[in-house]
Amino acid sequence: MFEFILRRLLIAIPTILLISMFVFGMQKLLPGDPVLAMAGEERDPATIEMLREKYHLNDPIPQQYLYWITSAARGDLGISLRTQEPVTDLIGQKLPVTIQLAVMALIVALVIGIPAGVLSAYKKNTWIDWLSNIVALSGLSIPNFWLGIMLILLVSVRLGWLPASGYVSPWEDPLRSFQTMLMPAVVLGTGLAAALMRHTRSAMLGVLKSDYVRTARAKGLSERVVLIKHALRNALVPVVTVATLIFGELLGGAVLTEQIFTIPGFGKLVVDAVFSRDYAVVQGIVLCTAIAFIAMNLLADIAYRLLNPRMRNQ
Repeated sequence: MFEFILRRLLIAIPTILLISMFVFGMQKLLPGDPVLAMAGEERDPATIEMLREKYHLNDPIPQQYLYWITSAARGDLGISLRTQEPVTDLIGQKLPVTIQLAVMALIVALVIGIPAGVLSAYKKNTWIDWLSNIVALSGLSIPNFWLGIMLILLVSVRLGWLPASGYVSPWEDPLRSFQTMLMPAVVLGTGLAAALMRHTRSAMLGVLKSDYVRTARAKGLSERVVLIKHALRNALVPVVTVATLIFGELLGGAVLTEQIFTIPGFGKLVVDAVFSRDYAVVQGIVLCTAIAFIAMNLLADIAYRLLNPRMRNQ
């Protein structure tokens, strides 16, 4: 297992380098000059030149990239051109918020999606199967922003059960934090649950036809044991891939959901950075998101070996 993880990490290094080159190069193609915005209305030439020297913008682009990537390797992602704060500090402030939202949304998706997929496959071509598919397609079709607005109108405005927006840290008030994050997590989790349900159903339909499931039934095992111990464990292998990729997407920032519920996470940070041409923040967020995706893929590969003994033997 250690050798496998080491090989994956060695593969991840050139992947991260290629992503960083692509992001840095695309940033340079964007129109506009952030230095002009930083220089103020007067745009004094001396101030502009000083800012260009300070942020190494007068250097050749390859030299700028080497300066940035070597600093990033040391944990220094630069300074925000808009707020003059270190990018690592900004990411450190927003990342826990997005992680909390992503974890809660993934829990909602897993609790709804996997049992619904198993039940739909077990009750194939019955009213339960049709109802599950209709609900899943509805979850995939309904936009998150519309569902969020409807939940705010119903749950917050009319019923007054949960706060409509805002964020409270779990370290300050755990109950209030859970209440403020519950609706955004449900909005994101229902759409993800629909995708997980479809993948779980497809995987379970293939597994339920396999020889070892028929053998388990022939041995007289109960349907509950056959479904959970023999069928679901093997069907979870492709579902793990979907779940880890979904979690990586959530870490990238659920932009619309965070905007609707006024959650100060990655989504709001990246939107503000793009509109203000804050190159350092955008590059730092994209690099962290890429690393998160690679980490999720590594966790998925490890989960494969834990779920499937044949892969461990290989």
